[in-house]
Amino acid sequence: MSETQQHAEGPRTPAKRGGGDPATRGRTTIADGVVEKIAGLAARDVIGVHAMGSGFARTLGAVRDRVPGGGRSATQGVKAEVGEVQTALDLEIVVDYGVAIADVARSVREHVIAAVERMTGLEVVEVNIAVSDVKLPDEADEEEEAEPRLQ
Repeated sequence: MSETQQHAEGPRTPAKRGGGDPATRGRTTIADGVVEKIAGLAARDVIGVHAMGSGFARTLGAVRDRVPGGGRSATQGVKAEVGEVQTALDLEIVVDYGVAIADVARSVREHVIAAVERMTGLEVVEVNIAVSDVKLPDEADEEEEAEPRLQ
């Protein structure tokens, strides 16, 4: 091969297999339950949130806690609709008596949006919050009420 032929061809580089960035090869889907779990755990971390879900759901959760292997559901009180790039969330919370509900709701939204977007890469388009109850200082929790009085 002459010198001019070498320059015309340029340096030889190995051919790429599969073509393109590996991040673009394939599709990632995230189940509704994954987003619900992330949102539920994030919402529970906010000061002023006493519990998640309606009274009935919390009562069922207390029963589930007593069944071996039942455990508390991190998704209780959370419903997610997940699309390819966006998600919308509905949360049902119980707040502690004395907290400013609007401030707690704002903190829950911020905390949930940050956690879901960071962990999933999905855009959170809305977080609807329903406050279903207020936990009074002298009220016993459903978990405590479900305990037998005599042992």
